[in-house]
Amino acid sequence: MCGIAGFADQSGRLKEPEFILQKMTDSLIYRGPDGQGLWFDKEVGVGLGHRRLSIIDLSSEGHQPMLSSSGRYVITYNGEVYNFDELRAELEKCEYTFRGHSDTEIILTAIEAWGLEQAVCRFIGMFAFALWDRKKHKLHLVRDRLGIKPLYYGYVNDVFMFASELKALRSYPEFSQSINRGALATMLRHGFISAPYSIYQGIQKLSPGHILSLDIQQPADSAYQVHAYWSAKTVIERAVENPFTGSFEGAVEQLDELLREAVRLRMLSDVPLGAFLSGGIDSSTIVALMQAQSTRPVKTYTIGFNESRFNEANYASAVAQHLGTEHTELYVTSDEALSIIPRLPTLYDEPFADSSQIPTFLVSELTRKYVTVSLSGDGGDELFHGYRRYFNAQRKWKQIGWMPPGVRDEFGRLIKSVIPRCWNRPHTLGALLLTKNADGLYEWLLSHWKEPTAIVHGGIESLTIFNNHAQQAQLTDFSHRMMFMDLVCYLPDDILVKVDRASMAVGLEARVPLLDHRVVEFAWSLPMDFNKRQGKGKRILRQVLNKYVPKELVERPKKGFGVPIGMWLRGPLRDWAENLLDEYRISHEGYFDPGIIREKWEEHLQGKRDWHSELWNVLMFQAWLENDS
Repeated sequence: MCGIAGFADQSGRLKEPEFILQKMTDSLIYRGPDGQGLWFDKEVGVGLGHRRLSIIDLSSEGHQPMLSSSGRYVITYNGEVYNFDELRAELEKCEYTFRGHSDTEIILTAIEAWGLEQAVCRFIGMFAFALWDRKKHKLHLVRDRLGIKPLYYGYVNDVFMFASELKALRSYPEFSQSINRGALATMLRHGFISAPYSIYQGIQKLSPGHILSLDIQQPADSAYQVHAYWSAKTVIERAVENPFTGSFEGAVEQLDELLREAVRLRMLSDVPLGAFLSGGIDSSTIVALMQAQSTRPVKTYTIGFNESRFNEANYASAVAQHLGTEHTELYVTSDEALSIIPRLPTLYDEPFADSSQIPTFLVSELTRKYVTVSLSGDGGDELFHGYRRYFNAQRKWKQIGWMPPGVRDEFGRLIKSVIPRCWNRPHTLGALLLTKNADGLYEWLLSHWKEPTAIVHGGIESLTIFNNHAQQAQLTDFSHRMMFMDLVCYLPDDILVKVDRASMAVGLEARVPLLDHRVVEFAWSLPMDFNKRQGKGKRILRQVLNKYVPKELVERPKKGFGVPIGMWLRGPLRDWAENLLDEYRISHEGYFDPGIIREKWEEHLQGKRDWHSELWNVLMFQAWLENDS
């Protein structure tokens, strides 16, 4: 895994371009501590930078940026293409030869042989890369189908720039982008910023499954185009229209086979490899399939907390003992967890407020002491109807959805106008009645701040999958629509961001077998009753796991991967939060309405209400802003 950065200076305004490229690349050193590379074409003003974390082909033959054998293409690449051996064999039959054993060389040769888009469609893996076509004078940016690896881009003073993380763009001395208040409002609602937006005006994230092509011979205002080579919307609509028609037992066997292959490919490595193990369904399945295909005990890692409400280490230990893994666990004190908080703005590089970012970093830090690659179980909830909130949303919509919209709206307004806000349950009912449809209800349930534009000065919320109907898949089943919205929004912009930044901060490569696109496509073809029964999700995934692990070891209510933020804000984090939420400070900065925030803060401190989710979102922006200044 690596960090990439670069630019295309169509205007010719860059002074000391080599120095700037070096500085951008150096800012990502922790993503690639094993080496660096720079490539610069002075004639056209294109620069590519790379920081290397050596995983496959540790020799100098894997060095990047890398030129194709013909010299036409240059690539800087972050990720892994797991089926590179299979592609190599096919290319060798076509008389292509190779000087090394890296997947980077296979990518370049595949592009030369088949063209960019056709080659990318054959890659199985996670990747974000920049490809410079020296013949056509075009720069291409490519991101994997599910958005596992990050890629930012945009114009900064007429210079087109890209990087794995925003800090590389900020390394450019003339970077002066203003804050995107619409993206900030969305961040207050959900705790993250959805692609294609970033916290800065004019800087975007490349959406998953997309290719950006920049023609440097064209004017900047029309120089690039973005298109999808793989569309979750199209794939899912097709899968639902043509569902799996076999038996449940047949589907279990097919899923087992697909997951075995996905895990096998992700176990290929020239450096030590292990897995995160929480003891839940997803991570236990991945570890079970790893151990079933390994001749040695798999190395597994978990962290525990002394607060029993947040601790799952004992469950992980039981699964590890049954499977015979080489298990390492670390119990983390609250002081150790708290010590991470000052580092979060630098680690996540953009306002990000999923508090499980703290234990995710801690387990990554533990794992990196022993291995360089770790497999993770992320993705199971979105693919197999795993979140409890899916059942909660369906239950609530069943209670109110039968009412005609006009009646529901009028009743909701009446409740909100008559019932004082401190009467939480009636007020919540009034707000739910005002949601326009089931999708709106689901968004409301996921919202931390319910009306963030009332708090962010000048904040008009950026379009996300929740409010952009053109992006939404045409799915009749409410369960499918919730899963789809999470797959294309919450998964890439929260879960995968959290894992990427936490693991990369310590030079650890995290791989996610459940997000092999073939597994995703198969999962979406399954009838819904293969996923849920009697109020429980992941039915089919549980059946796969039960072939390897006794049901009693994993069947329990899910605790989540959290920390007691609400309690900490009233205790050891109080002074830190008080400083960031100072009324004069917030007013002077000019982003938020200080009165509303102070009201929530006082109520939380007094124990009247638990506002930790809302406050954590504000605090993560405030801490980021302080670090960014």
